[in-house]
Amino acid sequence: MELLERLIAVFAEHGYMAVFIALLLCGAGVPLPEDITLVAGGVIAGLGYANVHVMAAVTLAGVLAGDAGMFLLGHHYGERILQWRPVALLMPPRRYAKMQEKFARYGNRLMFFARFLPGMRTAVYITAGATHRVSFWRFLLLDGVAALISVPLWVYLGYFGANRREWLGTWIHRGQSSLWMLAGALLLIALALWWRHRRRRRQRH
Repeated sequence: MELLERLIAVFAEHGYMAVFIALLLCGAGVPLPEDITLVAGGVIAGLGYANVHVMAAVTLAGVLAGDAGMFLLGHHYGERILQWRPVALLMPPRRYAKMQEKFARYGNRLMFFARFLPGMRTAVYITAGATHRVSFWRFLLLDGVAALISVPLWVYLGYFGANRREWLGTWIHRGQSSLWMLAGALLLIALALWWRHRRRRRQRH
C-alpha cells in the first residue's frame, strides 16, 4: 500500500498525464505494477482530483498505447530486439524460446490472457510482434477486449475505495482472482455462442 500512496500523491498533483505516462512505463516493462497504477488513478478520481469516466478512458488509452508500442518494436526489429540490453534483461533467449513455444501452442488466446498475467505481458507482446504470426490490428483487438475487462475494474475499484483504504487493500489482493473468473466466464460465453452459431449453420445445410 506504500507504493499506492506514493502514486496517489504524484497523480493528484500532476493529473491525467502522469497516469498516462506511468502506464506507458508499465507497458515498457518498468517494474511498476499496472494494477496498482490503475487503482491509484481511480483513487484520485474518488478524492475529487479527476473525473472517473475520463480517467477510465485515459487509462485504457495508456494501457493500449504501452502494449502496442512493445508489439510494434518487436514487429519492426524482430529477434534483433533481444540484443537491446533492457529487453535482454527482461527476456533472455531462453525465455523468448519458451514464449515462442507458447504461441505455437495457444496462439491468439495467449495475447488475450496475457493481460491477466502480471510479469508476462511485455514479454508476450514483444514476442507477438517479433514472430510476425499475428497482424497489428488483430493484436490490438484481442488486447483491447482484455483491457476493457481489466482496466475499468481496477479504476472503479480505486474510485469506490478512495475513502476506504483498508477495504480497498483487501479487494486489491482479491482483484486478480476476480479478473480471472470474469475472463473465464466471458470466454465460456463466447465459446457457447460460437458453438450455437456453428450448430445452426450445420442445421441449415
